[in-house]
Amino acid sequence: MKKNVYVVLSQTGTLLARVIRLFTHGQYSHASVCLEDDFKTLYSFGRLNCYNPFFGGYVKESPDFGTFKRFRNTQVSIFRIEVDEKCYNALKKYLETMYENRKSYTYNYLGLILAIFNRPFKRQNSYYCSEFVGNLLSDFSVVDGKCFGEIIRPMDSFGTV
Repeated sequence: MKKNVYVVLSQTGTLLARVIRLFTHGQYSHASVCLEDDFKTLYSFGRLNCYNPFFGGYVKESPDFGTFKRFRNTQVSIFRIEVDEKCYNALKKYLETMYENRKSYTYNYLGLILAIFNRPFKRQNSYYCSEFVGNLLSDFSVVDGKCFGEIIRPMDSFGTV
């Protein structure tokens, strides 16, 4: 039986989102992954508090709370990828286990800044949003990892999934 995995690209219009968009020249500045058809729970690396862009980490996002609720005019594109049930269940377990251990993960600020200058920088258990989503999709063979470069920007890779 096939299940759906969704990649959600977004542009909230926040100052940080506009700066990212300026440097990436992409329509979207944020990437999340969702496993539910109702889009009530998305997983990503982003703001821990919707009012403070300087503290980030592994987060659950939703249109019902946080940044997406605060910025109601957020633009989104959603990409649906069909996977088998085994892959779906493995992804779900991994995302939930990661969330239970979310304090073990950090936001890859340096990686995000260096990506602007086309310099890759990876740290263990540390991601920026599109880096996390790209690695997740690649690690679980949802997509061929070769479609991603060393630096993963939202539109560079997910627009072709």
